[in-house]
Amino acid sequence: MAEYLANAVQTIALNQPAIFTASIPCTRGNVYHEDETGIFILRGNTQNCFARYQVVFNGNIAIPTGGTVGPIAVALTVNGEPRQTSRAIYVPAAVETYGNVTSTAIITVPRGCCFTLSVRYVSGDDDPTATPTPVIEMQNANLTISRIA
Repeated sequence: MAEYLANAVQTIALNQPAIFTASIPCTRGNVYHEDETGIFILRGNTQNCFARYQVVFNGNIAIPTGGTVGPIAVALTVNGEPRQTSRAIYVPAAVETYGNVTSTAIITVPRGCCFTLSVRYVSGDDDPTATPTPVIEMQNANLTISRIA
C-alpha cells in the first residue's frame, strides 16, 4: 500500500489535478509518483494478464471566496479520462464551507502497461449547459493505492 498526502489548502482549476506533497511510497515499483506533482503511474508488473489496484481518495473541498455556490466534484482520472463512477459531489451552503468527499475505484492495468492516475476537479453539475466554478479549494487530501491482484 502507498499513501500520498497534501494537507495545506490548494487551489485547483477545473479539469486540473490535485498536487500531493508528501508520501509513504510503494517500495515494490508498482506505483510511481514524484512529490509536488499530481500524476501517478500504475504499472502492470505481473506474471498474470493484469495488475489490479484499489484507489481511495479522501479530502475536503470548498468554493473559494468570490466564487458562486453550486455543486463541485472531484473524480479519479485514469489516462486523462474521469471515472464517472468515482465522481464525489459536494454542494456547499456558502463559499469557504468545506465538505468531506471520498472517491474510490478499482483500476485494472494490463501486464506490461502503465496507466496514469490523478485526482481532478471536475464539473459537479450533470447539466452540460451549466458553467462550473473555475476553481475550488482542497485541503487534507489523502490518496491510498493498494495492489490487490
